[in-house]
Amino acid sequence: MVNVFRRRQTFAALLFAGLLGLSISSLMPSRVQAGEADPALGTVTDLQGRTVKVHLPVRRVILGEGRQLYLVAALDTQNPIERIVGWRKDLIQSDPDTYNAYLRKFPDIAKIPTFGGFESGTFDIEQAISQKPDVIILNIEAQHATEDARYIEKLDALGIPVVYVDFRNNPMQNTEPTMRLFGKLFGKEERAEAFIDFRNQQIHRVTDVIEKYHPARPNVFIERIGGYTDDCCLSFGNENFGLFVDMAGGNNIARRIIPSTFGQLNPEQVIVANPDHVVVTSADWEAFAPGGHWVGVGPGADLTEARRKLAWYTQRPAYAGIKAQNTQAFHAIWHQFYNSPYQFVAIQQLAKWFHPELFADLDPDAEFREMHERFLPVPYEPGYFVSLQKTEDKP
Repeated sequence: MVNVFRRRQTFAALLFAGLLGLSISSLMPSRVQAGEADPALGTVTDLQGRTVKVHLPVRRVILGEGRQLYLVAALDTQNPIERIVGWRKDLIQSDPDTYNAYLRKFPDIAKIPTFGGFESGTFDIEQAISQKPDVIILNIEAQHATEDARYIEKLDALGIPVVYVDFRNNPMQNTEPTMRLFGKLFGKEERAEAFIDFRNQQIHRVTDVIEKYHPARPNVFIERIGGYTDDCCLSFGNENFGLFVDMAGGNNIARRIIPSTFGQLNPEQVIVANPDHVVVTSADWEAFAPGGHWVGVGPGADLTEARRKLAWYTQRPAYAGIKAQNTQAFHAIWHQFYNSPYQFVAIQQLAKWFHPELFADLDPDAEFREMHERFLPVPYEPGYFVSLQKTEDKP
């Protein structure tokens, strides 16, 4: 995960460093160069509490992370790429199945300029900025890289505002305001609120039941980014998937060990905690770990193959003799739920694994399908979770 953060920080640094080599006049939006008054100038508050002046609605956007498409597509459903003039290539690499689903329906997505890390031949940063975006939307992890060099002030002088969003570090706190911020930027406030309402209703289908019945909480270990690296045992503290476990009626064994959202346990700590369930967050990471032990869950996944790869985890030394090994309570779930407004699906599926009797009538696949039908332009393809306990898996 350190490498992932390093890529994000590097991207932010490259993005803004590229600005310094450009002339101010070449970057100025045409309305600024002409001295035009724009009656659409408004203000938004981003996820760092910054009040930012932006011309609303924005028409040209640079996404600091391609996976922000997960929300953009729910707002600009007819054409989710119409505002995007540049984005980071993480969606293409980290979630190729979703990218390909959009590519099939919107072939022009392949023409969006992409930003990488150090690869040769990636799209030129200066050319991206020359697209004259109305706003640059960055994840909050990029803030240090931008503030240290006072880039925000320099960008402001160029008439290019930057806003920070967050689905990842504190998703249960920050997802709703992030959705509202996108809604305001895009002039799609009502659409954003409808999506928020749907998401909240789906979350309450789990949390209301847990609050009513107070079931015994099984001990759960979340293995984060399984197969992305050979390291064990990356996990979550009391946020993101760690908090999802709690909301679903489980006990995240790492919550008192990892002080922040992301961290790592050692194998001995896992064995001592003796988890009843092991949940591996994973995806198709062939781009990062060719032939690795990742479990390729995601849209349209081959669940037979995913289950075969999941079985490898039962033999990890960190899981020797634990309860989950004895009962085969090993599960894999799409990692990108950690970085999208779709977290309710993960919460529902975790609840079904932990408390199958309480949630026998809950069907996360059906709810995710409904979300696609109501809010997204691409059809739903199952394959987002798999278990060695076969009772709840669907073809």
